Amino acid sequence: MHGYGPMPQQPTTSRPSPATLTTVRVILVALTVLSCGLLGWAAMLRLAIVTRRPRDWFLLVVVIALNIGLFAFIMATPDDPDEMSDAAALFMMLWILGLLAGVITYYLYAEIRHYNTLGAPAPYGAPAHPAPPLPYQQQHLAQHQQHQPQPQQHQPQPQQHQPPNPYTVPTPPPTPKPAPQRLDQVRAELDELSDYLRQENKDSRDGEGR
Repeated sequence: MHGYGPMPQQPTTSRPSPATLTTVRVILVALTVLSCGLLGWAAMLRLAIVTRRPRDWFLLVVVIALNIGLFAFIMATPDDPDEMSDAAALFMMLWILGLLAGVITYYLYAEIRHYNTLGAPAPYGAPAHPAPPLPYQQQHLAQHQQHQPQPQQHQPQPQQHQPPNPYTVPTPPPTPKPAPQRLDQVRAELDELSDYLRQENKDSRDGEGR
């Protein structure tokens, strides 16, 4: 049986610290300005290496061509400034200013945007991206998850209503028992009482007549 070896990791682009980025940008911008744009290709070369985009490599070639043209134009002008025409001086000034503005602006914009897409720099000693687990680690993790008790979910069971049986004889409601003949009893007692009172009255009258 062949064991699983560590999987090869993809090379990741780490982001330098903000201090390092700021220092490099300041040096390249100062170098471009002090050289009147003739060394602007250095900033574009760094940008093309960092981003690795075809567009930045193409712009590097364009900047190098402009620098060569500017250098040839300066060498073709007379050494005495008084002998240079106003049109030639204005053309050379616009060339230098356009080259400076274009190189510096695009270099700073493209590099800042590139590093912003990479996110914040990773702490010292921490890998930029965690290595994926090995196959045997994945199997061990899956077994560990299977052995973990799953929480039981108590779901209320719906009450089942049984349909009425059509063959069942319905039970008649209980017949109310007749109330005791209390009224007749009271009437009889009243009759007896009235007879008794009449008898008493009769006896009292007979006693007075004697």
